[in-house]
Amino acid sequence: MKTLYIIRHGKSDWNNPALTDFERPLNKRGKKNALFMGEVLAQKKVHPDLIISSPALRAKMTAKEIAKKVGYNTKKIVYEEGLYMADINQIEDILKKISSSKKSVFIIGHNPGFTRFAEYISGYEIDNIPTCGIFCVTFKSDDWQSIEKETAKFISFEYPKKHKE
Repeated sequence: MKTLYIIRHGKSDWNNPALTDFERPLNKRGKKNALFMGEVLAQKKVHPDLIISSPALRAKMTAKEIAKKVGYNTKKIVYEEGLYMADINQIEDILKKISSSKKSVFIIGHNPGFTRFAEYISGYEIDNIPTCGIFCVTFKSDDWQSIEKETAKFISFEYPKKHKE
């Protein structure tokens, strides 16, 4: 069985109009929520075998904050160019290249692709993965190459506001 955590980056900072979309960092709330959601995962005793992140600054910052909270070495985070603004097919292609030895994987990136992929793979309608949202599915599969929506099972959908209501 394989477990996938689809994680949207934290809230980004729009204060500097000179920065490109790729260069935007997290804002104060984004940093706070990344730490908080990392703690939520740590409390659930979630320990990934692999973290793959978009190389966009806000995604990298989110990946590092969450990795620290779950005890994952930040130097082992894989930055995958293809996750920056990826669509369903690009995300699926990236996942199918993961080694069979990895059972639990975090991918960290962007909407709209992450929400569309989560809905596609799980059949579960969510409309939107909010910033720092974490959508989890499992696959009845021994390897990542054979994952498909027919073998996926929705497990959980966590996001900061859910814990603050």
